[in-house]
Amino acid sequence: MNKKLVATLMTAAMVAGTMGVTAMAEEESATTGLQIGFAVQTLSNQIWAQQASQIEARAEADGNTVTTVDCQENANTQIDQIENFITSGMDVIIVQPVDPEAIEEVCGNALDEGITVVCWDEEMENSSFNWVIENYDLGVEIGTQAANWINEKFGDEGCEVAVLGYPQTPILLERENGILDALEENAPNAEVVANQPAIDTTEGLDAMETILQAHPDVKVVCCIGGGGAAGANEALKGFYGDEVPEDVGIFSTDLTDETVASMENGEFNRMVVAITGNAVACGDEVYDLTMAYEGGEEMDHNVYRELIPVTIDNLEEMK
Repeated sequence: MNKKLVATLMTAAMVAGTMGVTAMAEEESATTGLQIGFAVQTLSNQIWAQQASQIEARAEADGNTVTTVDCQENANTQIDQIENFITSGMDVIIVQPVDPEAIEEVCGNALDEGITVVCWDEEMENSSFNWVIENYDLGVEIGTQAANWINEKFGDEGCEVAVLGYPQTPILLERENGILDALEENAPNAEVVANQPAIDTTEGLDAMETILQAHPDVKVVCCIGGGGAAGANEALKGFYGDEVPEDVGIFSTDLTDETVASMENGEFNRMVVAITGNAVACGDEVYDLTMAYEGGEEMDHNVYRELIPVTIDNLEEMK
């Protein structure tokens, strides 16, 4: 065979081989990233939805994949979702438990399969680590900030207070109890005239409109979360029109976009306790902790989150 022809054929074969190896490497790299399952209580809660979006964005940037599922606050559904994560071969499961006791067994099964289990907001035994809030203390902070404001505005006379809680979820009941205890201790002349459940904006709006019909003199609203606070703000705007009385205020947690806008626009949100920071900061924190654990970093079983009171005075630095 002609030497030039042989050389040409060999070169072509080498190029084809290189292309094949490159294609295989690209295909392999597309599937070697971590597979992360994220089990959320409900994506109707704005702060949780924003946090999920940030985790997904961070994972994608790193070549990892996040599958987010919403159990609509049903523990049995959440168990099924975690079982599906195990069967599908997830490397990591991040879970916001509806009922931590109900998912202990299935999370134990995940650990047995070598899957990292990150528990968000609850202290669980069958987890790699728990990213948690002292929920009673968070409630105390909300109630204390509200009580201080009540004392400043109303002195010994006190005022009528409404609480938007969510006793269906144990950790949120702890938070609600902290609010009530702090109000009783620090503003004893304040009277809680209504207590309604509200986890998202729609429930907060409906609950607050109902409360205002029965108790139009309510001056302070304490909420266990940003969803209820956003709804309460809309209800108060509807009740007062263009006026925002200086002695009416909402005190809550979760630094949502709606809460930030309410503060910046001079509406009814007076103080919010940021947990770690805004939704982006929270998503970043849990993702970074998870990646650190996957990288072999040792950490305490319970990793506690920072509580930061935010008012209009320090809002800009927290956004």
